[in-house]
Amino acid sequence: MTAHLKDFYQGKTVLVTGHTGFKGGWLAVWLKLLGARVIGFALPPDTEPNFFSVAGIAGDMASIMGDVQQLPALSALFRQHSPDVVIHNAAQAIVRRAYREPVQTYATNVMGTVHVLEAARHTPSVRSVVVVTSDKCYEERKSPDGYREEDAIGGSEPYSSSKAAAELIVSAYRRSYFNSDGVAVASARAGNVIGGGDWSEDRLLPDIVRGIWSDRPVVIRRPNSVRPWQHVLEPVGGYLVLAERLWKEGTKYAEAWNFGPAEDDAIPVFEVARQVVLAWGKGELRIEDDAAGPHEAVHLRLNCEKSGARLGWRPKLSLKQAIERTVDWYRGFYEKSSAPSAITERQIHEYMRVADL
Repeated sequence: MTAHLKDFYQGKTVLVTGHTGFKGGWLAVWLKLLGARVIGFALPPDTEPNFFSVAGIAGDMASIMGDVQQLPALSALFRQHSPDVVIHNAAQAIVRRAYREPVQTYATNVMGTVHVLEAARHTPSVRSVVVVTSDKCYEERKSPDGYREEDAIGGSEPYSSSKAAAELIVSAYRRSYFNSDGVAVASARAGNVIGGGDWSEDRLLPDIVRGIWSDRPVVIRRPNSVRPWQHVLEPVGGYLVLAERLWKEGTKYAEAWNFGPAEDDAIPVFEVARQVVLAWGKGELRIEDDAAGPHEAVHLRLNCEKSGARLGWRPKLSLKQAIERTVDWYRGFYEKSSAPSAITERQIHEYMRVADL
């Protein structure tokens, strides 16, 4: 296994909110492989199938079902388990659902963040907190250049503005409470993640996989939108590196951080879909441009020079490799050739070797 990540996380108590979701599930498995004592707090999965169930995420950890909107339950969890490290990943993460359910989205993404930070500041054991937000927290601009951490945050629709608000909350809590208390708090902004086990609504890869497996055409609604595509293990590895650095060097790293792919891997939606179909060897794509649909940014790119220079974090997988690993996971699941838990652990071990973590 790896050198420094295992050395750091072995025996640490790490609280992961949102462990029943796609990204949170991969994070929980990775932490368990590193020898951490993992505590999960999240709502039950909302899709069938779901990564949490099929990959057996609840095994060898404390998995608690709860809502970050409920501060008393969250505070009791912190008191009971005394986490050393907190990675807040719970969120309402679907842009179109946010249009339909803005109150629920703000309640989860904004007040949920407040509640996690409030519980953390009253828990003496906590020393390192990473709050996962989104690349969509930036104020939209027409330039295709990658967003930098110092760029203005904002949002013209409920999801992106809820993530921008979460960033403001992190900043306010950091300056009001944490910097003087020896607790280091940072935010992490990642791109569009892909990987096995995601069955969310209105996401490109799950839609393609569902279409391929059911022999139905896959409808592409925004073929020319550019997104920073990356395998789920890339940003999750960034969160782990960042949380370690916060623990060891404190407020020096208590800032916002971008975790995105190489510049060449921010490409249009249709090109990603075409590559997935090519990697699988089957599938039909159909463009039905949704110009009348709800607004979404046309160009989203992240500049990750800061993470490379100061954290030593850089993307290790090309988009082609990310797609191959994603297809490999789903093919193993649907064809029943490999257990989802085995594929997941194998891909994590492979990534740690590639990334030298």
